[in-house]
This record gives sequence, C-alpha cells and structure tokens, in this order.
Amino acid sequence: MTMSIITDFIDLFIHLDEHLVQLLNDYGLWIYPILFLIIFCETGLVFTPFLPGDSLLFAVGALAAAGSLNIFLLFALFASAAILGDTVNYWVGKYFGHEIIEKRRWIKEEYLQKTRKFFEKYGGKTIVIARFIPFVRTFAPFLAGTGSMHYPRFLIFNIVGGLAWVTLFLFVGFFFGNLPFVERNFGFVIIGIIIVSFIPVIFEWIKSRRQTLQK
Repeated sequence: MTMSIITDFIDLFIHLDEHLVQLLNDYGLWIYPILFLIIFCETGLVFTPFLPGDSLLFAVGALAAAGSLNIFLLFALFASAAILGDTVNYWVGKYFGHEIIEKRRWIKEEYLQKTRKFFEKYGGKTIVIARFIPFVRTFAPFLAGTGSMHYPRFLIFNIVGGLAWVTLFLFVGFFFGNLPFVERNFGFVIIGIIIVSFIPVIFEWIKSRRQTLQK
C-alpha cells in the first residue's frame, strides 16, 4: 500500500504535464480554481509542503504557451494564491504556532530546524529566499508568525517573494516549456527542477553535518 502511494506520487511529478492536460479535459475552466487551491495549500497549510510548487508553475506555464490556458490569468491567480497562502500561514503561526510545535502535530522537527537556520542567517529575507526552496517555503511564514516579525514587515517580503517566485517559474515554463528538447524530456526536466530546488537544503544539511563533526 505504502509503495503504491509512493509510486503514484512519483508518477504525478514525472508526468505532471499529462495530468494537467487530463485535468483540463475533465474540468475545463474549473482548472483555474483547482490550480489556485493547490498553490494556496502548498504555501498556506503547514501540513501540505509535499504538494507540487515549482514544477507545477513550470508545467502550467508550458501548457499556457500551447494556448490551452491564459498566462496572464494564471499569473494573477498564482501570485494571489502564493501571497494569500503565506499570509494565512503567518497568522496560523501567530495564534496556534507554539501549541502546534509543542505537540508536534503535522510537523517534522528537521523541517523546523532547517527553517530556523535560514532565519538565523538571512533574517526577514528568509521569506523571499524560502519561496525557492521546497518545505522551507511552507514553514518560513509559519515560523515568522510564531516569532517576533511584525506583519507589515512580513507582508513586504511576502509580496516580493511571491511575485518573484511565480514570475520565474511560470514564465520560464511559458517561454521554454514547448521547446522540442524540453517536450521530449519533460519528465527529466521536472526532476531537474525538483533537484535544483533542493540544492540549498542539501547544502545547508552538509554544512551543519560538518559543523557537528568538528565539535
């Protein structure tokens, strides 16, 4: 059962373009609120960091380039979802964060520790940087809410980060997603995007391991 879930999850990412086309065929214009909801949940709900983010934006951008979706409507929806998602995450952290952390509900300690290290190193800019790092992206606004970051300051970083993240991945997909090489190797490109997204996390983990061994 567990292996079947893992296999299905991997298939979702590798064949993300095919799943999106199927969604479009099945739901038509309803695909817009569905995509909005996915990005909102990926950024706004602290227990759903596993949802596709970078790869989804890229794949949807490629689909828009083919004429199936409106790129400007997608940009508005995704930017709104990303900013609103982080806002909700911030206030969840503000009012329920300490209780959730103490009871370890839905959250792995390792994800919290990684995000705390980013805050220690980059301060408020973590909200912008975290947009480009899976898992850290979900926990950064949550920890900002539990910490001492005031909301007006958080909101500025939130808007800048949300717009930058959506613009980069959506329009890279739009302009390059339909190149013959990318189309023929779409699954590998998606895997590449996921790997590149995790490089900062891997780098921080290696760095912390070295520091631990040196003590």
